[in-house]
This record gives sequence, structure tokens and C-alpha cells, in this order.
Amino acid sequence: MTVQDGRGGDVRDTVAGPHEEGLLAVLHARLVARAQDEGLLDVAYRVVDSPVGRVLVAAGDAGVLRVAFEVQGHEAVLDDLAARVSPRVLEGGDRLDPVLRQLDEYFTGSRTSFDVPVDLRLARGLRRDVVEALPRIAYGTTASYTQVAAAVGRPAAVRAVATACALNPVPLLVPCHRVVRSDGSTGRYVGGDEAKRTLLALERTPLVSGAPEA
Repeated sequence: MTVQDGRGGDVRDTVAGPHEEGLLAVLHARLVARAQDEGLLDVAYRVVDSPVGRVLVAAGDAGVLRVAFEVQGHEAVLDDLAARVSPRVLEGGDRLDPVLRQLDEYFTGSRTSFDVPVDLRLARGLRRDVVEALPRIAYGTTASYTQVAAAVGRPAAVRAVATACALNPVPLLVPCHRVVRSDGSTGRYVGGDEAKRTLLALERTPLVSGAPEA
């Protein structure tokens, strides 16, 4: 760990040991908790492992704002949140516990739908209409881009629907992975084509007993 003086000069340069890392984690957790208690934490985020790679989940007071895959560039996503929502962004906190628990249940086959609040302020116009329509596609099923366009009252806007799916701010929670091409092929996906195939295969697997129904 490098420690700098007030002018930016290095005072010492060592590798942080387990004790130092643990202390930093405790101090950071206290910082996040205090910021949240004092209303100074506008966006909290965490990055977790999943069957489709590392996933960033960010939430504000009103609900989950972003779910982003590693291929999207997590740093770029955080920069975008800071610019479009608030610069008061911190990693950690207990705000994300419910959605992370439900995502874990989804990936282990014991959940088919999500009931955590979602904040869709980052989707507007037709894109928001599309995102709001996607949860109607039931778990384990798919719909074509053409069908989604018709469902939002814009049957000729198939390309715009595809763009809206690609820009969905909360994939997984809002299932754009269930939208496929009219010929039945999977099409592209914001998390990568392999991630889309993985999610569709997951939803074709028999459910674990007691899973919440979609």
C-alpha cells in the first residue's frame, strides 16, 4: 500500500496485508453506512459473480437503477451513473441485499420473477415503453422483436425495439434476454450472445421446488 504526504509524495510503499485490507473494509463499510444514514448516498452499487460473469448492480432510494455486465465496462457504467443520476456513488451498503438475494435465487433455479423496486428513469420514450412491456414475457418463454413492437403499439418499430432491448438499464430484472428473432434464433444481447444462451437454457431447466411463480 502506498501512503502519500499532503503534496503527493510517497512516504512509504508496502503491500497491504490481510490486517490492513480488513481495516480498510471496515472503514469503508462505516463510511457507506454513515453516508446512507445522513442521506448522502444517492447511488449504492456492488459487483457480484454470476453464471454470466461479474455483474454490477446499482440502486438509488427509489429502486434498482442499473444492472450491467462486465463486457459493458463497469467503470464506464459508474461514470454514466455519476453524470446522469448523481456523483454521490459508493460501493457497498445494505440497500442492495434484497435484489442480490433474489438474483442468487434466480440463478440457482428457485425464483422465476423479481419483486424488488426498479427505477426506470434512465429509459425514456419508446425505450421505456419497451422495457415496461418486457416483464409480460413469462419465465421460460420467448417473444420476437416483432411481437414486442406490436405489444407497445408500434408494429413498424422493430429496429427501435431491438435498440431498446440493447439499452435496457436493468437486464435480468427486466428480461430482454427473452426477446428473440422471428426465425427463433437468439439474436444479440447486451451481456454477450453466450450469456443470452445461458439464461434461456437456465429458464428451460425444471424449477427447484417452491420457486416463486412468474
